Amino acid sequence: MSLYRLLTRWWTAFALAISLAMLGFAHFSERVLGLAPCNLCLKQREVYWGAVIIALVATLWAVISQARRGTPRIAAFLLFAVFTTGAITAGFHAGGEMKWWALPALCAGGGDMADLEALTSLALGIGEPQRVVMCDAVTWRFLGLSMAGWNTLVSVALAGFSLIAAKRPKDARAPRN
Repeated sequence: MSLYRLLTRWWTAFALAISLAMLGFAHFSERVLGLAPCNLCLKQREVYWGAVIIALVATLWAVISQARRGTPRIAAFLLFAVFTTGAITAGFHAGGEMKWWALPALCAGGGDMADLEALTSLALGIGEPQRVVMCDAVTWRFLGLSMAGWNTLVSVALAGFSLIAAKRPKDARAPRN
């Protein structure tokens, strides 16, 4: 079986693994490297959690039903929509970091923001002041791109592979006898 047929027939399993790896790296960078996420970073994670749910259900369906054709094509179309949403969100974030456009006021630097619970606990003296991470502040770069920039590239690639898997030719869907 060629690599192309393997990828297109079992794309949801690959998408599941890649989405979990992206979430794992995000949580690793937060917990181990100490990089606190901003509001838009958290929105980008939500996209991957959505992809995990779709890919997990589709992959389990294919395995349990002993699908000889691989995972359902509709799941690949749904993953295309999810990863495209992720690419748009990450691209918007990366563009705001590069000052190509203004980010929303709740996300851009300059203001002190906190949620009601944090303010209440701080006022009662039982909480610690929390540092708010602004979306336009780049805290990590690799090869000139921020995490949002890399996430944009990964999301575009995942959306492209999802579309290819959804539009795969008939010979890639059915096993040869």
